[in-house]
Amino acid sequence: MRIDILTVLPEMIDGCVSCSILKRAQDKRLAEIHLHNLRDYTTNKWRRVDDYPFGGEAGMVMQIEPVDRAITALKAERDYDEVIYTSPDGQLFDQPMANRLSLLQNIIILCGHYKGIDYRIREHLITLEISVGDYVLTGGELAAAIIADATIRLIPGVIGDEQSALSDSFQDGLLAPPVYTRPAEYKGWKVPDILLSGHERKIAEWRLQQAQERTELLRPDLLK
Repeated sequence: MRIDILTVLPEMIDGCVSCSILKRAQDKRLAEIHLHNLRDYTTNKWRRVDDYPFGGEAGMVMQIEPVDRAITALKAERDYDEVIYTSPDGQLFDQPMANRLSLLQNIIILCGHYKGIDYRIREHLITLEISVGDYVLTGGELAAAIIADATIRLIPGVIGDEQSALSDSFQDGLLAPPVYTRPAEYKGWKVPDILLSGHERKIAEWRLQQAQERTELLRPDLLK
């Protein structure tokens, strides 16, 4: 998978995609993440990518020209499955969407910024709009990092134990059950006996029951 991220603040996202599992995926050549500074695609001497909105509304708006130039340059090199825009009013990002995106080959993510982007970008250049929650961030860089992380970790071979990703919260519509490790007892706090029994079927039943109970308690909306 290749992800090209268009941003006015590449330094804000560079650290997120250059360590931990995302770094491992790139070192294994299972994924590529390329950051592109939209200012490099401007034609004015100030390298400005924003301007005042028509109609007099407050705030600044990202211009269409540098975004179009960047996307056109990338599309001249390869085909893209999706051109994504991070936006508060996009489709809510969830695990099923991450699963779907992980099967794609090439993705562009445009990080929103300022008051928004020239709407013609959304009308003519964007194929998918994604929101990471019902709140507003300063820019879409953190959202792009979230999308990249949640997607790339699902690619086979990125995580050493692929079953680990398949048993994450939300993969089966439930929250994950509790997990424990050594020591089996600490300050009188004990690990449930069933997990020490070695009985695989009963442990699986316990985990499913715990997942259902935690989901009902913490996220009953998922059970609908």
